[in-house]
Amino acid sequence: MITRLSHLFLRTLRDDPADAEVPSHKLLVRAGYVRRIAPGVYSWLPLGLRVLRRVENVVREEMNGIGAQEISLPALLPREPYETTNRWTEYGDGLFRLKDRKGQDYLLGPTHEELFALTVKGEYSSYKDLPVTLYQIQTKYRDEGRPRAGILRGREFIMKDSYSFDLDEDGLKASYNAHREAYQRIFERLGVSYVIVAATSGAMGGSASEEFLADSPVGEDTYVICRESGYAANVEAVVTPAPPAIPIEGQAAAQVHDTPDAPTIATLVDWANAAGIDQVLGRPVTAADTLKNVMVKLRYPDGKTEILGIGVPGDREVDDKRLGAAVEPAEVELLTEADFTANPFLVKGYIGPKGLLDNGIRYLVDPRVVSGSAWITGADAPGKHVVGLVAGRDFTPDGTIEAAEVRDGDPSPDGRGTLAAARGIEIGHIFQLGYKYTDAFEVDVLGENGKPVRLVMGSYGVGVSRMVAVLAEQMHDEKGLRWPRSVAPYDVHVVIANKDDAARAGAEQVAAELNAAGLEVLLDDRTASPGVKFKDAELLGMPLIVIVGRGWADGKIELRDRFAGTSDEIPATDAVSAVVAKARA
Repeated sequence: MITRLSHLFLRTLRDDPADAEVPSHKLLVRAGYVRRIAPGVYSWLPLGLRVLRRVENVVREEMNGIGAQEISLPALLPREPYETTNRWTEYGDGLFRLKDRKGQDYLLGPTHEELFALTVKGEYSSYKDLPVTLYQIQTKYRDEGRPRAGILRGREFIMKDSYSFDLDEDGLKASYNAHREAYQRIFERLGVSYVIVAATSGAMGGSASEEFLADSPVGEDTYVICRESGYAANVEAVVTPAPPAIPIEGQAAAQVHDTPDAPTIATLVDWANAAGIDQVLGRPVTAADTLKNVMVKLRYPDGKTEILGIGVPGDREVDDKRLGAAVEPAEVELLTEADFTANPFLVKGYIGPKGLLDNGIRYLVDPRVVSGSAWITGADAPGKHVVGLVAGRDFTPDGTIEAAEVRDGDPSPDGRGTLAAARGIEIGHIFQLGYKYTDAFEVDVLGENGKPVRLVMGSYGVGVSRMVAVLAEQMHDEKGLRWPRSVAPYDVHVVIANKDDAARAGAEQVAAELNAAGLEVLLDDRTASPGVKFKDAELLGMPLIVIVGRGWADGKIELRDRFAGTSDEIPATDAVSAVVAKARA
């Protein structure tokens, strides 16, 4: 097929959009692939839609290849199924909720576990029907508080979600592994650079969970990797190796000290070294010797709130994402002045474990706070700290929590090296859901022995529209987009770079022969200047660009490989064979 650029619904822009923060957002808008309609809501124009459909086709082929069957469920969903699983409230502000004219509650689907479970329940009744995997490629809706980065994080997006239903755990593991391998084939076909990391299940529920993250400095997901062992995990899923417990016997009694003007970790360390605590330790006191007590308020889906104390070594900050994952489905809020007033034992800058535990505040600590470890921490009184407060002797926390930041150089949980931090964009997530949804809806079939069997479920997502932005992030240069051949809108972009009738006729001939050879051709037949055409060709990013210009009179054309960054002058008589060879390489 030949598409003439003079007829294509396209306007390129010379300047970046004012709200664009990342390269993919800038380039997809400038190149006329997408247009913003509202915050987090975008239209797909002809070129963008062609890329999107090609990504969809790769995903669809690989899903069909593992025996999954495609269906399509509505995006407008009733409240009742989500009420049954408590996700009507657990999703919080992330749901788009609405009422129909009769006052009935509906939502715009963010994900479809409930509907898939009910669909299988309604259709299947015998073990002979299993296993089955169903999937859809469909628009999802989430009310992002801060949509950003164009189509990377929007309120409306296209996702492939699939769900496996098996008779037992072994079947679930087989379905999970089949999806894992299919995802690897999808991302390899698309040419994405990615890593598979251990992840948390969050509001989805379930046990085993892995994320596929595309390498990107603009990614919102931080993950860690151990180069020595290959261990990789989303920071929310990192389990801190706890040091061995320390004997309590023989440790000196804790002592309260006056610590005027020491409400911060830095000022507390300065005080400790000036007061001679370093002599007791036999080394300088550092922030790692202090116990920082962070107070937060948890708001649960039912509206109840709880004040929670979190103890972490003073050289570490609390990571909001790790904390959020640790307390889901509760949401984390900061304490207000009213909270401090209502709880006068909370002395800002001097909060200690004993005051929290004595007043019924749940207190969770970092796994490094092991039995026998001694700390410098708040004494629950203005201007006072306690030195040598021993865990397991002077205070006993209510449990541990993975909330402290993970840093470069931390020991790997597998004990085989150290961790290094990197950033990525989530492009896929697979879960062994287990029985959460089949229990909620009593999805049973009659087993081989004549007794009911509760089905076990898996859930697997790929961000299809996000993938377009990910490819743009990973495969652009200073001139514009550089689409891989697997998803490019067209195989070749033919540019008429001369007003000479012979060159124009030659370009038409080359385009026709390329089309006859089975390639999809974009022909720039506009009357614009060669400079404008060249810039647009580089911006649009087709893998191959054929330039028919002044050299045509001498039997020459220019062939640019946009993806490889090469440019060659070749005989016009070899143009078609050379382009076809590259396009099919």
